[in-house]
Formats: sequence, C-alpha cells, structure tokens
Amino acid sequence: MDLLIATNNRSKFHEMNRILVAVPAVLRSLADLEIRYEVAETGTTFGENASLKASTYARIAKMPTLADDSGLVIDYLYGEPGVRSARFAGASSTDDQRIAKVLSQMSDAKKDERSASFVCVTTFADETGKILCTTEGVCKGRIAEIPRGHLGFGYDPIFAPDGFDRTFGELGPEVKDQIGHRGQAIAKIIPFLRGFFDI
Repeated sequence: MDLLIATNNRSKFHEMNRILVAVPAVLRSLADLEIRYEVAETGTTFGENASLKASTYARIAKMPTLADDSGLVIDYLYGEPGVRSARFAGASSTDDQRIAKVLSQMSDAKKDERSASFVCVTTFADETGKILCTTEGVCKGRIAEIPRGHLGFGYDPIFAPDGFDRTFGELGPEVKDQIGHRGQAIAKIIPFLRGFFDI
C-alpha cells in the first residue's frame, strides 16, 4: 500500500524516508504524484497546520497521508519564527536568508539567552481525509552564534541540541534522526502506522 508524505521539501522527504523504514508501505511524495496544489498554512499551531495538510492532500490523492508541520521556537524572539519558520524571511526565501534573519535579530543575545526548541507535529489521515493519529516531538537546544556545518537543511546549521557542542549541521542525519524533533514525532506514530498498513 502507498503512503503519501505531504511535502514538497525533498530534504524532508528523504529524512522521513529514513525514519519510516520500518513501516510496510511505499512512500510517495507530492512530486511523485504530480500534486502541485499548495495548502495554505493558516493554522496558529503546528498541529493545526499538520492536520490541514494531511486531510487536504489525502482527499486530493485519495491515499493515506502523513503530514508534518515543524519549526524553530526561540525564547529570545518570544517564540518566533514558530509556525512561520519556513516563511520567516519571506515566502520564497532560502535557508540562508532565514538563518541570517534569525542571527540578525539575536545579535544582542547573551550566551544564556539563546535557548530554543525544534518542534514537530505529525498527523496521519486516511484516504478520506479523516485524521486518525497525531504526535509531537520536541528537541531542546540553543542557537549558535554563526552557522556551522553543511549537513541537514533549514535551520540545522544554527541549532545545537542539548548535550552537544555541535549543531545539527555538523552532527548529521544519524544523530538528528534519533534525537531530533521529527525523529521523535515519527517514532511515536510508527506503531500506529504499522498497525494500519499491516491490515
């Protein structure tokens, strides 16, 4: 059986592929199905946006769908960029531009004022768009003063998880998949997915 991963982000799709290896389903991306419709992320929480994407794309594809919404929550910036993480520097901004904006706004932050969390909510909908399961993962850490490392994507080069001196951009996928926000959220939803697809 096929499972649609509701993202146009190839890096995110590959990451989810690695983490979902134990699920007995063939993973498809929006690009695989040539779905070009973009769901407006109008929710005020990660959960609302994940549910919007899962339900909408499941109905479009008529296929069970797993969606996530994730972002960087920075205490010094009062929770920003939060649900606007992908659009923090504009709708068509690059990872580098978003990182530059975060660092610019944190230029006066002291070492003990750089706490942050990566948050991810994953939501699964059946082929009718009915939401069946939602999980959350949170990875606490701090914002580095400069980008470090070229591994990962998004804000990874400026996020150092608790217990590590290196950023996700330096630690790479093996560590991120285990302790990262998306890895945590997906690990929680895997038992449900295995039950659903083993039917």
